Order: sequence, then structure tokens, then C-alpha cells
Amino acid sequence: MRGAACLAALGVAMLCLVTPASARPDKALQEQLLAHIKILASDDFAGREPGTAGETKTLRYIGKQLYDMGLVSGTNQPGNPWFAPVKLVGREPAGSVAQFFRRGRVLPVAQGDVLMLTSGRRGLVQGAPVVFVGRGAAIPPRAELAGRVAVLLDDDGALKPEADYSSAAHARQNALLAGGAAAVLTVLDGQRTLAGIAARRKRTAYALASEAQGGDMEGYIAAPAFAQLLASGPDSLASLQREAGRPDFVARPLDITASLEATTRETVIRTHNIIGRLPGRKPERGAVLLMAHWDHFGQCPPPNQRVICHGAVDNASGVAAMLEVARRLTRIPGGLDRDVYVVATTGEEIGLLGAEAFAENPPIPLKNIVAGFNIDSVAIAPAGTALGVVGKGMTPLDNGIATVAREQKRKLSDSTAPNLYIKRQDGWALMAHDLPAVMVTSAYGEIARLENFFGNGYHNAADVVGPELELGGAAEDVAFHVALVQYFADTLRYPGAVDQRSR
Repeated sequence: MRGAACLAALGVAMLCLVTPASARPDKALQEQLLAHIKILASDDFAGREPGTAGETKTLRYIGKQLYDMGLVSGTNQPGNPWFAPVKLVGREPAGSVAQFFRRGRVLPVAQGDVLMLTSGRRGLVQGAPVVFVGRGAAIPPRAELAGRVAVLLDDDGALKPEADYSSAAHARQNALLAGGAAAVLTVLDGQRTLAGIAARRKRTAYALASEAQGGDMEGYIAAPAFAQLLASGPDSLASLQREAGRPDFVARPLDITASLEATTRETVIRTHNIIGRLPGRKPERGAVLLMAHWDHFGQCPPPNQRVICHGAVDNASGVAAMLEVARRLTRIPGGLDRDVYVVATTGEEIGLLGAEAFAENPPIPLKNIVAGFNIDSVAIAPAGTALGVVGKGMTPLDNGIATVAREQKRKLSDSTAPNLYIKRQDGWALMAHDLPAVMVTSAYGEIARLENFFGNGYHNAADVVGPELELGGAAEDVAFHVALVQYFADTLRYPGAVDQRSR
């Protein structure tokens, strides 16, 4: 009897653990992942662009998979089962007008030498004083910026000749606008060109409908055109450049006023997140979240337009992995303590918008989600690659992840290099709402391999089902996520913040 009891106890213990990935053959799982990817990244799905027939086919496919494996709708809204609507507003630059004056006299400038842009339907500044802010290293007090046009030099010596975008310059613009400037006008005195910026900004920019009321004004002017504006006054472009380089530089007004206008064309896209739920035995103890974005570009962004971007790695592979994690969770005898929400998001490629919509209108209070795991672009690394954590050191999940890695005999990278990509994946939108969310994947275990993908197949027509698709690490990631969700769904092993608050 004592022996039988020990065997029974051992059997119960075994149910609480998942066989280590290294001890289980994964060929069948790789075939399952490949089957999903082939469908989601096929010509028939046309690149899975939100608001298109490709979205409809994608949602039907994911929804059927979740339903067939036994999940229930996770929207918790009887009127919208499974599919959570997300309304996006897209804006494309339509009109740009710029006029400059000195003591009431119009200064000559060709409209083709200035590009004005706005984040709203229309941005308008009339007769505003112009203040020179150098290279934007220091933001002037609000009293010196409010209602004025801030003129910013672009050349910081860090841009390559072919660059048409600078995150540093964009950050300076945003800081000046947040500091009270009515508009920011950047003088292109470095490597960037007006044509390059216009080509980049020609693409439609999207936002959630709830956040699409902005009207910030930013503009760009060719250096020769700005030099001509200054020619009849006390300053020159060369003198301003020298002045901006001085360690004691302070912003100062120019003897110029500006009237600027920018307009956009607005389109509305009605798209969807899809949310399934695997009910737990103790839903009052919170939930664990699995997330992967289903969307891609449809047609490729410049310079590969009019070609389908299939998005096999990014992120048909992530959706495939999420589905197979969910399928294996449904087969755990006795089920889990906590609910598991399985969410396929829209609009990741245009600003993490589906994840943001989920965070703004969650099916349960966000504070009740004890852990979130995003799955993105997993078909990169071979089997045996260490796991990288995007979000390492930023949430209370690290110890639990390390525990599961030890139990699963998986090597966990100590590097924080994956955190460089924290803002480029859906987990960032959740973290911004204080939901502990990370991405644990072999794809980020060796950064050099990841960067090779970013430099080749990423966001272009080369991201297709082919020999480059590596499913060994993806299959191991699936097995690891099954164990990971089991751990965080276990109220004894991981009490979590929900339980702490209830004590």
C-alpha cells in the first residue's frame, strides 16, 4: 500500500511538470508549425493586412483553430464573441504650405523646398515668431517656446548618407513640441534630404481612433532655402551653425515669423483582435496571457512596393507557436488553476496598436493578469539555442522564468541585449500599462543571428516559407512556453500579485 501511494504521488507530481524539451522529439511539432506557417504566409492570405480580405481569412483560421482545440471566447462580451473590434484611423500627408515674413515683408521660398506635416487632420500656425534652438541639445523654457516655431538644425554628425530617418532627431522634435512649440522646423543641413523624408512619410500613419485627435506640426526645409530666407537679415546659416556649436549656446529669436499649414487625408480601418480563453479551475486567482500579432503589411513598404510581404517569420511563426502552446495546454490532465487568455493582435506592424487596444479595453482587469508572454518571429534559431528574454530585469517574472529554465534544462542567456528591442514588440504596450509582459525566445538567444534576419528577410519580400525558415528553436520554444504557462498558472508555485492583494 505504501508503494502504491508513492507511485500515485509520483504520478500526480508528473502531471505538474512538462517533459524537458531536450528529452522529447520535436519533428512532429515542427511539421505542425510549418503547416500553420504555410497557410498564414500563403499568397491566398496576401500578407495579412488589417482591414482586407487577408484579415478575414486570418481571423477565420485562428478562430477555428482555437475553437476546435476547446477554447471558449475570451472577449467576455456576448455581443462580440471571439473578435474584439479595433478601430484605426490612418492619415496620409495631403497638403503643405509655408510662408515666411520679416517685418511684414514676404520672404521668397519655393513650396517644393519645405515639407510640413501634421499628426491631425489639419495643423495651422499663423504669424508665429521663430526661435532658433540650435541642435536641440537643451529644451528652452516653455515661456520661450509657447506659440513659437522652433528652428532646429539636423546635422548631428551621426547620420549615414542614405539615411532618411533619425530617431534622435525625431526625439528632439517631440521634446520641443512637448515643451510648448507650436511647430518644429528642421533645417536639413546634414545627410538627410527632403526627397528622402517625403518618401518615408508618404506612407499612411495609423493610430487608435481614441488617440487620433492630435495636431502636432513638424516641418523640414532644405538648407539652401533656409539660407536664402536669412540672406537679407543679420544672420546666415553658417553663423547659426557656428553659434549652435558653442558650449554656451542658448536659444534665441530670429527676426522672422512664419505661417505654416499641413493637412492629411483620413481613412478608417475596422480591424480585430481575436481572444480565446482556456478556463482554469480558479479564475478568481487571475490569468496568464499568451499573445502574438497576426498582422503584416500586405504589400511591402518602400522600396519593395507592389510585392506581397508574406511575413512567414514575422509573424506567422509566432502565431503558429502560440496555437501549438495553447493546444498542448488543453491536454494537461485536470487543467490549470488560472485562466489562460490567448490573444492574436492586429496592428503591431503599424505601432503595436492591437496590443494597445487590448490594454485599453481588456476582457478582465489588467491587474488580474499575473504574467504575459508575447511570441514574435520565433522561426530564426536552431534547436539548442539559448533563450533570450526581452524585458529581462523589468518585471517580477525573472525568477519564475529562471526556475522553469532549470526544470526544462534550457540555457537562459544572461545578456540584456534583447532589451534593446523592447519597444519593437507588443509586450511593450502591455508594460506601459503596468502589465508584467516579456518575450522569452531562442530567436533572441544569439543577437547576431537575429540581426542577420533584421538585415535580410525582415519586413520585405524575402520573409517567405523557404530553406531559411528555422523551426528547431521554434519547436523548443513551444515546449518551453507550455511549461512556462503551467508554472505561472499554478497558484501554489506562483501566488502572484492578485493573491497578494487579496490577503
